[in-house]
Order: sequence, then structure tokens, then C-alpha cells
Amino acid sequence: MGLGEILDNVSALDMVEPWRLTDDTIGVLIPELTSAIHHLEAIRLRLVAAADDRPIPALDGYTNAAAWLADTTVLNDRTARTILRHARVIAAHPEIAAAYETEQICSEHAALIAAFFEHPPAAMPDDAIPAARDFLLDAARDRDTRVLRAHIERLHRIFESDRVPPAEDTDRNTLHASPTLNGRIAIKGDLDAETGEMFLSALSPLSKPRPDSDAQPDRRSPAQRRADAFTEMLRRYHDTATGPAEGNERPHLHISIEARDLVENTPAADRGAYAELFAQTGTGWMPWMGPLTVQAVRRLACDCVLASIILDEHGCPVDLGRSTRVVSKKLRSAVVARDKGCAFPGCGRPPSWCDAHHVKHWADGGPTDLTNLVLLCRFHHRLIHHSTWDVIIGNDRHPWFIPPKHKDPQRKPIPAHNRGDPTAA
Repeated sequence: MGLGEILDNVSALDMVEPWRLTDDTIGVLIPELTSAIHHLEAIRLRLVAAADDRPIPALDGYTNAAAWLADTTVLNDRTARTILRHARVIAAHPEIAAAYETEQICSEHAALIAAFFEHPPAAMPDDAIPAARDFLLDAARDRDTRVLRAHIERLHRIFESDRVPPAEDTDRNTLHASPTLNGRIAIKGDLDAETGEMFLSALSPLSKPRPDSDAQPDRRSPAQRRADAFTEMLRRYHDTATGPAEGNERPHLHISIEARDLVENTPAADRGAYAELFAQTGTGWMPWMGPLTVQAVRRLACDCVLASIILDEHGCPVDLGRSTRVVSKKLRSAVVARDKGCAFPGCGRPPSWCDAHHVKHWADGGPTDLTNLVLLCRFHHRLIHHSTWDVIIGNDRHPWFIPPKHKDPQRKPIPAHNRGDPTAA
């Protein structure tokens, strides 16, 4: 039976009603189903690795296989990136792949082992690698990840030499900042001792307990105090404006919102008007983190530099004046307010990473105004110039993208990335 036929049969399965099954049946089905899912996942990782190695994502206009995977499936961006990372491990490490595909270890443990061998201890000789691999694969069979991490640490200690101590090795420094599904950001880092000392010395005076307004002890936990101190560090950094420019702007907090949403009002409890209320009620929008409540925007608006941009009924800024070849700051702000980031479908990179692209080139008589500009990241800017992808400005004054014939023989226009409910082009 071929893979396609198997997948068709899986899709045709009826949803299980657990109440119809006995305890013994459920106890048997769950391990069997988990094993089947593991096998299918192993197949998916091999196929994703193949797609990553071939120009499949690039031909469809994606910067990498993770973006392509997220946009063509129900997976979110973070899960797609994890799958791609695991797929690359399977492709690069046959011995680790064999252990994973025979259900001896999980994909997370496979990734940990691969990470160790990508940056092994400098004093580890080549002839020790097979034994070290077996040592870690054996540890990875334990379902407690702490056991595997302990074995990895033992290898680091065994093969320490006159190389730079881990505490001073800046090549090991990593910092991850990942937006979460609920609109927050998760930060995880591994830094050298010197950087850690600077961080903690800056954090310490700002995270001291302080009495409440009623002279009660500080009710915040140590973790909450550190988070508040980190926020204060960032605020002071932005207030001094000493950082380098990005996107022709000094670092600061950028939020866009419609003026009517800043005005306090209480809508009538008219159930029949809910649809209209939902359509007309907006939120604040940040280039990196996305939506922000109106209440938070109102708080920030008490002390900010306010720049007004007039929008039409489609939420598109009106023209800002006479055209020039170079995109002015004010015109770029209007393009950002409309596109909110890279407008290419499935991308959405933040505005600071993007260029303002002329739909009709300046040399061909194209004006530098809102009706001829679209925000594109560097990858998609090059793609538009060097492929058969096209971009137009629709009747709604928003960008629409026309795919190559190999992607859609009809070349039906696709709405820009940020357009959740677009009208026809």
C-alpha cells in the first residue's frame, strides 16, 4: 500500500467516540496510535528535509522551508520551525536518524544529541565520536530529558582542555525571543559570564523590593521583579536614543491605531449590531508583536510623539503629497501603516526589515507615492524583481500579488499578508 493510499485511509477515519470504548481498548489504542504517529512523523521529517534541500519553497515565493510549511498546512510558525530543525538533524546524522525512526528516541532528544556534535568539545578526538554517540543515544532512551542533559555535561567535563572555559566562551552565546500564541514573548538565553555580570549588575538595582503605596511589603515575586526591571532597562535605553538606526529610525516603540479607537465610548448593547461593531472596532498594532489593546495604547499615548496619518474607508493612507524619487519618512510611515510589514503572502517580516518597492519602476515613469509602493523584505524584493511573480495595487488601494503560472495557471491575484478579509482586486 502506497503512502498516498495510507493517508487517504487515515483521512477517511471517523472521529473516535471514547465513550464507546472499554478501558482496555483505550489502553491498547493509545500506544499503538502513538507509534503510528511517530512513524508518520519520521516520514514527514524526511520529506521536509528533501523540500528544504530542493528549491520547492523558493519557487513558491518562500524564504525557507519553515515558512512554506506553515503557510501550506495548519501548523503555526513556531511548530514549522521546530519540524524543519528536526528534519535537518535527521538528514545530517544517519545514526541519530536510525535511532529515531526505530522509536528508540524522540525527536527532541535527537536534536539535543545533534546539537552536541555540531559544537563538540574542542579536546574530543575524532576516534571518540562513535563511542560518545552511543553513550548519548543510550541516555536518550530514558524519557527524562534531564538524564540526557547530564550525560552531555559529563562529556563536556571529560574532554575539557586548555580551550576557552565555557563560562568565557562567547561563541556559545544564544538568545531566543519567541512571540507566543497569547501575544506575549518568551525569552531564553545562554550567555557568557561577562555578559551575565553586566546583565545582573544592571538588573539588580532595578529589581529590589519596594513597598506598596500602602507601605505593605512588595507583593511581587522575584521573577516578577526581574521582569519589571528588564522592562525599565529597555525603556531607559529607548529614552536615551543611543542605539543604531534600523529602517532609518532610531529605536523606539511604534504603535499604529485608528483615531476613533482611541476615543473612549461605550457601545449600546444591541445584539443586532454586533457584526457592525466587530467590523468597526480596531486595536493597536506593533510591528514586532502585533495587536495591543486600546487601553494599553491610550496609556502609552499619554507620553509619546504622535504622528497622524489619514486613512480611507479601506484602512489605506491617503496620498501624502508631491511624488519624489526617494521615499520620504512620512511616505514610508504611510506605507507601513497600510502594509504593517512585508506584504508578500505568508511573510509579514517587520517594517524595519523591509524596503519600499515601486510597483512601476521610477525609471519607467512610476511615481513615488502610496498608489505605487509596497513594503517588501529583502528576499521578496529580489523575488519580485527576478521572477515571474507580479504585484499590483488593487481597487482597494492595497497590494495584490500575482503568482507564476507554475503555482496557479490562472494567475489569480492573492491578497497581501496582512489582509484578513480583503475585497476583490
